[in-house]
Amino acid sequence: MKALYFDCTSGISGNMTLGALVEILGDHTYLLNELKKLHVDGYHIHISKSVKNGITGTYVDVHLENIDHHHHHEGHSHEHSHDHEEHDHSHQHVHRNLFDVNKIIDDSEIAPSAKALAKRIFLRVAKAESKVHNETLENVHFHEVGAIDSIVDIIGTAVLIDKISPDIIYSSVVNDGYGFIECAHGTIPVPVPATSEIFAASNVIARQIDIDTELVTPTGAAIIAELASSYGTMPAMNVEKIGWGSGTKDLKIPNVLKVVYGEIKKEDDDIIVIETNIDDCNGEILAYTLEQLFKNKALDAFFTPIYMKKNRPAYRLTVVCKEEELQAMQDIIFKQTTTIGMRYRREQRAVLERQIKEADTPYGKVRIKEVSHQGNTYLYPEYEDLKRIADDKGIAIKELYTLFK
Repeated sequence: MKALYFDCTSGISGNMTLGALVEILGDHTYLLNELKKLHVDGYHIHISKSVKNGITGTYVDVHLENIDHHHHHEGHSHEHSHDHEEHDHSHQHVHRNLFDVNKIIDDSEIAPSAKALAKRIFLRVAKAESKVHNETLENVHFHEVGAIDSIVDIIGTAVLIDKISPDIIYSSVVNDGYGFIECAHGTIPVPVPATSEIFAASNVIARQIDIDTELVTPTGAAIIAELASSYGTMPAMNVEKIGWGSGTKDLKIPNVLKVVYGEIKKEDDDIIVIETNIDDCNGEILAYTLEQLFKNKALDAFFTPIYMKKNRPAYRLTVVCKEEELQAMQDIIFKQTTTIGMRYRREQRAVLERQIKEADTPYGKVRIKEVSHQGNTYLYPEYEDLKRIADDKGIAIKELYTLFK
């Protein structure tokens, strides 16, 4: 399966993300053409190569037109950060809120999945800003979110991720700096409040490192919080491509975001085996427990008769499931049976390729499992279908099995 790994050693911002993803895609015209579908004026985008501590990356700069220049805390997206009361084409002062941004997204012609992703990222920023400024979600008039460059950064990221379409996204631990920065509201501490709140509302794993400035912007925080499914060192993968996105700052560490694209061999065959011995539970309860386990994605579940101490007859329940179903299986077993403990272990299994197909028989269609191994194909009819024919036609089920020999 295809994976992306975000290395946020030097933090993450919206334009660093765009730079890295443009390199992975290998085509910056795709981004520009997709952004035209937003029908938002008042900016142009400059994409260039930039060198940070000897590392060349792609620098994406959003130039705002007709703007009052101020500082604000998304600062390190550009050399000159702006407080975004931009004039759009009607030359009004614009303060956009979440509703306005969602409308821009809805009215655009970008892919539906990219729209949904962009909205989820914006919502993370909006919730954080509303908490920091103690305003309702509807009333947060973003300098940040309403800003054209946030719109470009977030929607641009969404269309690029949608195009690259990885099966899974991982991230390193996210590094931010320390100290204070200037923004529209005055001097604020790093990590900036919105970034802190975005992290608090997500499962991001972050830390501060010894760099006296902001490394993670609220936009960057919201992007990585939405995208990454776990945080840590890079998983075992066959690396196919690296994207380097440059930030604005010159630091003692390279101000770049590195994104790795590659193939992870999915261990389809990693399973969990759960076992527990039950000696004081009646048969109906056990039967019901099995039903519940299968209903909740158990791969297999069965009872084995055993003898416990003093030769007491009992049953061992064995359940085979995927790692992600372990908790659900344990909950069912504890809830439905009298057991007070269970053990589990991880095992590998070898599984043959299988497909469910339909076969024509003189008695109508029957679902079959087609299994292949080293060029040989084996057909196994679906028991429920054979049973139905046996009941309808009064034919012995053993006769029906001979049709598939």
